[in-house]
This record gives sequence, structure tokens and C-alpha cells, in this order.
Amino acid sequence: MEKRLLNERDICTKFITPALRKAGWDEMTQIREEVRFTKGRVIVQGRTISRGRGKRADYILYYKPNIPIAVIEAKDNNHALGAGMQQALDYAETLDIPFAFSSNGDGFILHDRTGQSEEVEGFLSLDGFPSPQDLWDRFLAWKDLPKTAESLVLQTYYEAATSKAPRYYQLVAVNRSVEAIAKGRKRLLLVMATGTGKTYTAFQIIWRLWQSGRTKRVLFLADRNVLVDQTMVNDFRPFGAAMAKLSTSAKTLIPQLDSADRVQELPGGTRRLDTSYEIYLSLYQSITGPEDKQKVYREFSRGFFDLIVVDECHRGSAAEDSAWREILEYFKGAIQVGLTATPKETEYVSNTSYFGDPVYTYSLSQGIADGFLAPYRVIRVDIDVDVEGYRPEKGHLDKRGIRVPDKQFTVDEFDRQIVIDERTKLVAKRVSDFLRESGDRYQKTIVFCRDQEHASRMRQALVNENSDLCKINHRYVMRITGGDSEGNAQLDNFIDPESRYPVIVTTSRLLSTGVDVQTCRLVVIDRPINSMTEFKQILGRGTRLHEDTQKYFFTVMDFRSATRHFSDPEFDGSPVQIYSPSDNDPIVPPEDTNSEDSRSSAQASEETSHSSQSSSKGSKRLRRTKLYVDGIPVQIVGESVSYLDDKGKAIAEGIGDFVRRAIRKHFPAKADFLERWAQSPSKYALVEDLTNEGLPIKELAHQMDEGLDPFDFILHFAFDELAYTRADRAAQAKASQLFLEQKPQIQKVLGALLEKYADEAMLELDDPRVLQIAPFSMMGTPVQLIQLFGSLGNYKKTVQALQDALYPEAG
Repeated sequence: MEKRLLNERDICTKFITPALRKAGWDEMTQIREEVRFTKGRVIVQGRTISRGRGKRADYILYYKPNIPIAVIEAKDNNHALGAGMQQALDYAETLDIPFAFSSNGDGFILHDRTGQSEEVEGFLSLDGFPSPQDLWDRFLAWKDLPKTAESLVLQTYYEAATSKAPRYYQLVAVNRSVEAIAKGRKRLLLVMATGTGKTYTAFQIIWRLWQSGRTKRVLFLADRNVLVDQTMVNDFRPFGAAMAKLSTSAKTLIPQLDSADRVQELPGGTRRLDTSYEIYLSLYQSITGPEDKQKVYREFSRGFFDLIVVDECHRGSAAEDSAWREILEYFKGAIQVGLTATPKETEYVSNTSYFGDPVYTYSLSQGIADGFLAPYRVIRVDIDVDVEGYRPEKGHLDKRGIRVPDKQFTVDEFDRQIVIDERTKLVAKRVSDFLRESGDRYQKTIVFCRDQEHASRMRQALVNENSDLCKINHRYVMRITGGDSEGNAQLDNFIDPESRYPVIVTTSRLLSTGVDVQTCRLVVIDRPINSMTEFKQILGRGTRLHEDTQKYFFTVMDFRSATRHFSDPEFDGSPVQIYSPSDNDPIVPPEDTNSEDSRSSAQASEETSHSSQSSSKGSKRLRRTKLYVDGIPVQIVGESVSYLDDKGKAIAEGIGDFVRRAIRKHFPAKADFLERWAQSPSKYALVEDLTNEGLPIKELAHQMDEGLDPFDFILHFAFDELAYTRADRAAQAKASQLFLEQKPQIQKVLGALLEKYADEAMLELDDPRVLQIAPFSMMGTPVQLIQLFGSLGNYKKTVQALQDALYPEAG
């Protein structure tokens, strides 16, 4: 049979695989075919769930298992020899593989990413494929790894019949870390999005270093007990009897009454550290504190640990003034690895200045694109008092008889300085209505509140909204915060996918990081989020896929405009465009007036700031007293839904329905709108009038970011007319007879006005004051430019005619 009649699989079987065998590659341990290394993005469209196509390499070659060294993309013989090279290079870059090959069965094209070959790309015959040792030697030279480091770099991964295989990005993270340590690096930072298996990655790094003998004793640090416990029973389980938890109540601290030099007075008696283990896990708080007797870590010699892994290191462990930093400084001779989903770079804290630049980064957006993380849809809810603020009547007293200041309270002050009962109840009702409308009221839900007191009030409001299910089981709604022992006792049940209760949990900060709630389907934000780090961590509560329970996406319900972070360049995902429509009142998204940095916000978030708790506990600390008001009518004035499409772009649901309904309240027919537009000499004034009448067209058009001005926005969304962008309309006006018959100097001025309109959506073109700004200020003074038209009257007349040329439909 002619080679050109063979399909791609035949080419692989009959030509490529034999060439690999001949070059010395072992089919069982070094050659893998048709390797799928991503799952394909989860695509959500309304209630329809599908997956995009995952990435599949025709061949991946391994020097040893889990040490990939080459990728081959095969094509049938009707393609050119190098037809698969671009695809192979894309895969090689993703998989961190140095050698990319393309073949059609006639030979190979090799692209050497290491720079060790004379040519970057070159032809190889079928008999000339490199041997494993040849490529490995080039790899070592590329990585600048000495032969003495080879045994460490080649140390095997942990594998068992029941263990999971590492994903491609975990392999990259582990291999890069081990290579860096083999070259002598002492501090490493790994940045991996929440839900991508940071702890499993850390386990494989520790396992390989421990098995090779490079490290003998390891300390794994976390700042929450649940993180240590989860790690011990899950990812670190293979360490078995070599592993122990370091705490005052665990077996690593044992009674000792006769050792003067290693005695530590701790609650419960005099104890000493048990140094017979090799893998220690601990809370920071268990081994350090402000008092000398709390600094348990000093019971170990400075050289006791060879490796320290710091989980969630963004939460202050690397801060120079942090108490936790002293642990790292004490064991400064050890290799130190920081794990984080959100590296912190602020005036106060820098992870990279301590650990160095990340060895590897796997972002949230990449995890969603690969199909390993759940995409999300966003429901943005605007409440009237949040948008407009709340001003009490003069002399108004709160529920306890305290006079309420005569001032305008903003959304940033709600639940911090003043509590509006009806607002809390409205949020609880909207969350409960969502669960009812979804058809599944048992979706695991986390509601992030301002502080513990707010979480308590929200719990009560949710209980009242769901009284039928709370009668069946009172744990349907629970508060889980740092100061709530009853709630904390239910944390494991909330995490457990097999446990039905609790269903809805209110919290302030405790659940924002680290806790692995795989089946969380609804994340509700009713607290200001002023830190990108905290926003990413909160979003991470829902990003885990859980296919056993059909959880492929999650929903973020935002009551505090926290999702503005989506459009921040620091956010690594595709910006989600969210708008806040209104039925009757203008919607202006509230500005972020809170200037507190994330450091002060973190300190304030878990506090209980109501005086009743302080007095009941006999606290002498002065706490801010909240004002509690009721009888204030509140309502939702705007709501929108956005989700990610197959390319990661945010798509809004129900936009057309809302806009059509809102606009047609003002203009039942297209002719009504065109008539009013044509009769308005100032389009800017018309838009302002519409805003005052309760139709914030400019704000809606801006948030939609379609490049449309209000005219096309209305025609398109309300009357299904073909929309032209501002750039299209500017080009149309430049081609009009009015523009072309002007003198060149006047055309220059008019052209600049049109560019202002196209680029900045400026509608007030007939306002002479615009001539005071660039680029007009570089053309001459306003007086000089107006003189080009003969008079101010002629200037305004010409510009108004230019505006008419922008909208010939309205003529």
C-alpha cells in the first residue's frame, strides 16, 4: 500500500514507533502515545454544559517515568514533514519539554529549544532519531545540571496502584522545583491557583527529596488546623509512621521531667519534643507566639530540618515583621518552599522578595482553559441603598434609642457602622430565591459577611427564609467563624461531599482560604473585598470540579461590587463584563471609598464589632458600636448574569430582555426614539435627561463595552437594529459631504472631534470648552480655532451638522 494512502495512526504504527524503538526508546517505560494532558474547558451556556476539546499529543517521550523530554506531532503522508511543528511547539512549551519533533513518516524535523544544536530546526532521517541518552545529555547541559545532581533529578515519584497520576502542570512544578534544589537554590516559590493541587505537588517534591536522601527531616507549616488535618489524611498519607503533627496535644510533644535542656513548659504540663519522626506538620500558632515559652520551634536545633514547606505563604509568613517569619529565619539553613495561589506584592509584604521569583506559575485562567477548574457565572445584584446611599431623617433613633448621625451612609459603611435590617433580609431572600429557582436547595453555599456579628445576623435571616428545611434539620444553615465552636464542629461535615448538612454557611473570613469545599456551587459576597489576594481566594472556594456530583461550574452572587476585580489587570482570568441595570432609578456603581489596605482589612474582618458581645464577655476593650435601624424600605434595582463562553469571554444572559423592557417604557416604538433624538440639539443633554428619568443608558453602554454610543445601544438592544460602533459612525461622518467640503484646517478640527467621539464616547462635541484640551490645544487657542469657522455661531452650527451626519437614521 502506498504511504500516501495511510492514515495518521498507520504512519505512527508503521514508521514512527519503529524508528523510536531502533533509536533505543523503550515502549513500555519511555514511549506514550495519544497522551491527553488537558481535559477541555467546561463550557456553560445557560443550563447547558459541554466540554471543549482537550489537548492530545501524538507522542510524549520520557527519559524516566514522569520526566518528559520530547514531544512528537504526527501527520499523514499527505502533509509536509514539518506540518505538525507549530502544534508540537505549543505542546512542548505547555509541558516544559525541550525537544519538539514533527513527522509524516518520511523522517523528522527536530526543533531544539535548548539551543544545544547547530540549527534550531533541522531534518533527521527515520534512522537518525536521537537516543534517550543523547537527548538527556543535552537536557542536562541546557539546565546546567552537573552529573552529581542527576540522581536527585531522576528520583522517582510516589506511585501506588491506588494513587492518582500527576497532571502535566504538577509535573512541571515538581520537576522544576527538584531541578532548582539540585542546583543549590534554597528558597523557592510555587504559584498555583486554588484547586489545582498545591499540597499534592508539595507532597511529590518532599517525597522525591526524602527518598533520595537529599532531605531527612521536613517541616510542613500551615496556619489553619483543618489544612494540617486534611493534608495528613489525604496527600501526605503515604508518609505513614514517619509523619506526625506537631502540637501541644499531639504525640510529638511528650512528657519529660528530667531533661533540663529540652524542657518546655506548655499547657497541660512539662513536655519535650519527640524528635524521632521525619515528617512534621504544624500550625504556625502551635510552635510560636509573642512569649518566649510559646516559641516551641526553638526546642529543635537550627539544623534539625532540611526542608520547610510553607502552605498559603501569601498570608503573612514571609512578612518581615511577622511572628511567623522568625521560624523561617531560625531554620534559615533549610530549603524553604512557599506555596500560594496569590503571591502578595504590597508595600508591606512581598513573597517574591523573600522566596525569589516563582519557579512555576499555573494561573486560574489557565486552569479553567485546561478544564481542570470550574468556570463561573456571576450574578451582580444592586440594592437601591447600596447605589444611592442611605440618609436618615434628622433626629432619627436606632433600635436601641441611639441617635443616628445626620449624614449620608454609603455601602462601605453598611454592616460596619450601620446595620439596615431590611437589607440583610433582602440579601437572604435573594440567595434563598436563587436556590429555589435552581431546583436544588441543597447546593453547598458560602455567604461571606462583613464580620462575625454580620454572619450571625445573616444566618438568622437565612433560617427565617428557609424555615421549612431548618425544621427538618437545624444544620441547614449554620455560621462557621473563628469564634463559633458549634459551627467549627460542623466544618468537616460541610467539606465532606457525602454529608448533606450544613448546606448554607455564613462566615466572615474563616472559609476564604485553604478549606477544600469541593461541592460548593454558590459563593455569595456581601462584604467589601479590597484586596485582589482575598478576592482570588474567595473565588477559589468554588473552582474545584466535582464530577461525581455533576458540579461543573459555580455561581458568584455579588452584592458588594467585588467583581470589579475581574477587570483589574492583576486578575489573571478573562475580565467578566458586568452591568447593573435599573427599572426606575439611575444606577451608578458605587465607588470604592475604603482606603484600608488588605493588611488592615484582614485585621478587621474577623473581629466581632458589636458591643453586646463585648459586654457579655466582660471585655474592657473599646469596640466600635454599630447602629441598628429598621423599617427602611429597600429593593433590588438591578441584576445581571454573566458567564464564560468557550473562549473565556464573559457573555451576559438576559441583557436584551432587560434593555428592551426598560427602553420601551420610554419609547414604545422606534419612531418615538428617533423623533426625540432628532429634536434634541445636544445629544449629551438628552442622555442626561434619560438618566434622570431612570434610564442610565450611558452607564449601561459603558459597562457593556460594545463600542456603541447610546444611540446604537438603544436601537440594537431595544429594536433589534443593526448596530454600528462609534468608530463606524465616525468613519461615516468623515465620508459625508459636509466634512469633505470643508477647508483642510477645519477638517483637521472636525476630524479630531470625531476621534474624541470614537475613542472616548464624548457626546458634547458642540461644547467650545473641548477646544481647550489635547489635541486641540496643540492646534491653536480656542479663539483661533473658532475663527477658522468665522464665528462661534458658525462653529456650533457646523459641529451640530457633523453630529447629524453621525446619525443619518434620525434625519
